[in-house]
Amino acid sequence: MFKLGDFVRFVDEKREGYVTRVIDALTLGVTDTDGFEIPVAISNLTHVHGHNSTVVSQGDNQKPVIVDEEFKEIGVFLAVAEDSKASAVAHFTLINNTSYQLLLSLKTDKKGIYKGEFASTIQPKTSTQLYSANLGDLEVWPEFIFQVLYFSTANIKPKDPINLTRKFKAKDFSGAKKQVPEINKYAWLIQLDEPVPLIDAQKLKESFFKAPSTKPVVAQPKTEIDLHIEKLRDDHQFLGQAEIIDIQLSYFQQMLDAAIVHQMPSIVFIHGVGNGTLRHHIHKTISKHPQVRTFMDAQKEKFGFGATEVIFKS
Repeated sequence: MFKLGDFVRFVDEKREGYVTRVIDALTLGVTDTDGFEIPVAISNLTHVHGHNSTVVSQGDNQKPVIVDEEFKEIGVFLAVAEDSKASAVAHFTLINNTSYQLLLSLKTDKKGIYKGEFASTIQPKTSTQLYSANLGDLEVWPEFIFQVLYFSTANIKPKDPINLTRKFKAKDFSGAKKQVPEINKYAWLIQLDEPVPLIDAQKLKESFFKAPSTKPVVAQPKTEIDLHIEKLRDDHQFLGQAEIIDIQLSYFQQMLDAAIVHQMPSIVFIHGVGNGTLRHHIHKTISKHPQVRTFMDAQKEKFGFGATEVIFKS
């Protein structure tokens, strides 16, 4: 049985790679060390001993229960993080930051075909990995049906269960990832128990008599975006290297999103050569972006290897 993220070897040739896609019941997509994904029959694959998948089976990373002095009602999150070895693979981890014990069920719905993916008890202040998927297949991901029951022996009023159906879209993963200490990784964090805002009847009534407010306008970016820190901050000489990278990546993401909003055919990011860190992060982001058709070094005669042109899907 192979899972996304498993390190495998081809039986009939000297080649290895990571499982990054389930094509059908008999075929897997394997990304080799050169970064190319190859369709391979399952019968032609074997596990490589000494290389374990980064997929965590349910319950493996359950931590000792932490007792809070203050009972916490809110804090059920879904962290979506890239596999540390096969970046095309995303792992879903349920994080329970509440004081409740959770009974969790996950089902997927792919055009009316339902499949039970995961069921387990999640202790307070623990997390568990529950699903894996290929980020490149985002557009054909199924709908995810999360059902959560809350349990506590404390003198607490029973809490309504979560029954949430979620269809993920590109915008859910267009923002910057955050450091998630519970899994010790950078990940996109989605709250499943976000409180429903209370409706103020008086304010709602007043809103009917107000002139409609104008929506904020996203300015169209230039066709060439210079990410050199001296172009972005006047105080750059006082910034540490980590701060500089964060600022550059944040501006890159902002301009990438704006280019997509304005349906630009392409955009050039000037990142310079340097030690290659910024270029690496940019290429890693756009290589998995569902709105990007391809990318390449931009006008080598003008920029050398210091700029990347991004071509969007029409």
